[in-house]
Amino acid sequence: MARTPLIAGNWKMVLDHQQGTLLVQKLDWTLRDARHDYSAVEVAVLPSHTSLRTVQTLIEGDKLSLKLGAQDLSAHTSGAYTGEVSGAQLAKLGVSYVAVGHSERRQYHGENDEVVRAKAAKAVEHGLVPIVCVGEPLEVRKAGEHVGHTVAQALAALEGLQPAQVAALVLAYEPVWAIGTGEVATPEDAQEVCGALRAAIADRFDAATADAVRILYGGSVKPANIASIMRQGDVDGALVGGASTDAGDFAAIVRYRDHPA
Repeated sequence: MARTPLIAGNWKMVLDHQQGTLLVQKLDWTLRDARHDYSAVEVAVLPSHTSLRTVQTLIEGDKLSLKLGAQDLSAHTSGAYTGEVSGAQLAKLGVSYVAVGHSERRQYHGENDEVVRAKAAKAVEHGLVPIVCVGEPLEVRKAGEHVGHTVAQALAALEGLQPAQVAALVLAYEPVWAIGTGEVATPEDAQEVCGALRAAIADRFDAATADAVRILYGGSVKPANIASIMRQGDVDGALVGGASTDAGDFAAIVRYRDHPA
């Protein structure tokens, strides 16, 4: 099955709505100049919640081909949950993707596998595509237990979903030790875990589901390393952090097919 690569930019808590507007405009101009084929490589931006409405208005008003994503959602449908944002609210804003279980949510907000599973289910319930983030800390990598650790996180998040729902979502492998550190897993490291994730989905669900699900790599992705990462058979795109807040760098990552082999 031909899986359309996805390059998603996670702005984290870096850009405000005005900065985000400028970035989206510059990104669109840059990709238009390059005559980017969005059917060949899909592009999404994940702003802070405070910027979602502004970016949505820009994308819809100017008929941009970019997809809108959110960085998190609540495990609850609605109610007295101050500070949280529901899947229904995100769907009303035209959000397509939502990150679930990012390592920073797990580390700083204590989100365990049960919470991540609930959030993934809420995303699916409201017609959003969850980008389910998994990955190992450095001590797990050094112990050689990174594959088992990451596969266990993924299967826990997908528990209760039907094969068709799993096939439509996105997994993102982000080794925690490579996020924002300048360190990056080798292309072979990325392939090892992404391949193991696909094999585990085939075993838990079926081969067709595993063949359909897109698996991204994230962790200090830059224009200089994206092409070699994307040459791996089970890597279907990238979840980009810091480099996604620079329109030139992010556009260069999106245009990885133009990079010399």
